[in-house]
Amino acid sequence: MPVGFDEKDLARFPFLTEAQAKIAGSQLNHLDTFLASGIGRRIIQKATDRVEAALTIPPQGLLDHFRLSEGDISNPLESLYTYGMARIIVSCLNDRTAFERLINYEARRSSFFLMNDDSNETAPVEAARREAVAAQLGLSLSGNTVTVPAYIEMVAGLQEPLWRLVNREVYGGLVRVYPTEMEVLLRERIRVVIRARGMPRVPPEVCEHLAVSVGHLSAVLQGQMLRDLGPIDESRYPPCMNALLAALLTGRNLTHMGRFALTAFLHTIGLSTTRIVELYQRSPDFDIEKTLYQVEHISGRSGTEYTPPSCATMETNGLCAGRDGLCERINSPLGYYRKMRGKAAPEQEPGEDGV
Repeated sequence: MPVGFDEKDLARFPFLTEAQAKIAGSQLNHLDTFLASGIGRRIIQKATDRVEAALTIPPQGLLDHFRLSEGDISNPLESLYTYGMARIIVSCLNDRTAFERLINYEARRSSFFLMNDDSNETAPVEAARREAVAAQLGLSLSGNTVTVPAYIEMVAGLQEPLWRLVNREVYGGLVRVYPTEMEVLLRERIRVVIRARGMPRVPPEVCEHLAVSVGHLSAVLQGQMLRDLGPIDESRYPPCMNALLAALLTGRNLTHMGRFALTAFLHTIGLSTTRIVELYQRSPDFDIEKTLYQVEHISGRSGTEYTPPSCATMETNGLCAGRDGLCERINSPLGYYRKMRGKAAPEQEPGEDGV
C-alpha cells in the first residue's frame, strides 16, 4: 500500500513531489497579493531568517540548530511556504554562494529529520514513511548498495578519499555502502535533487518588494565570506590584496593576473581550495570546473606550487593599489602579510614572483 505524507512530512522534506505540488498550488503563486498580506510578511521574515541561518551557521552547528528551532514544526504549512519563499529571496539575491549554502542547509535539514524521526507513530508505519522518502531520492534505507552512476553523482562534492570510487567495493555495477554512511549519501542526494531544480524565476517587481530582505542578506553574505577565512587575519592583508578581494566580493571580474595573484596569495597563507573557489562564485563569469582547475593548478596540483607575485610584478600589471608606509619597506604581498604578523619579512624570497 502506498505511503501517504502528512503536512509535517512535507515541511520536513520539501523536495518531495507532493511538497512541490503543495507549494505550486499555494498563495505563493499569487505573489502580488500574498506579499502584502499579514501571513506574507510573516513568511518573508521567516524565510529571511532561514536564509541567514544557511549563510552563517557552520555545518557542525546545524544539527543543534535543527533540534532547537525546527525539531517541532508547530505550523507545517508555514514552514513549507517559508522554504518556497527562501528560494525566491535567494533567486533575487542572485548569488551562487548563497544558492549553494541554501542547498547545503536544506539538504542537511531534511537528512537530519529523515535519520532522526521523532514521530510517535508505531515503528512499522514510521519506517515505511522514511523508506518512501528515501525511495523518491532513488535510495533505500534498508539496502546496502547504490548504482555506480548514482553514487558518482552523490559523492561529487565529497573530498575525503574514502568516497572515491577506487576505494569502494564495486560489483555488478553496484557500490556497497554501510548503514553508517547512509545519512551522508542521503544528504548528498538531496543536494543533487534541489540543485537540479535551480532557483525560481522571479519578476523584477517581486524582487523590489523583497529589497529589504535581499539587501540585508547581501550584507550578511559579504561579511560571512570574510569571516570564513577563519584564523587568517584579513586585517593584515596588503592593500593590493584587499583591493582585489573587495572587487571580487562586489561581483567584478578580475584580470588573469589579478586572479593569479589573489589565488596564490590566499593559498600561500592557508586558505583551502574550497574556500578560494567559493570566493570566485561571486564573479559574473564564474564556471566551477574552470575555476577549480585553475585554483588547483596554482595551488600545486600541476607539480608547481606558485607563490604571490612580487610588488614589482604587481605594479607592472596595474595591480598595486593603496600603497602605505609598510609597502615601501617590503618587496611582496606575502612579505607584507608576514611583517604584519610580526614575523621578519625577507627582502626577496625565492620564487616569490610566481611567474
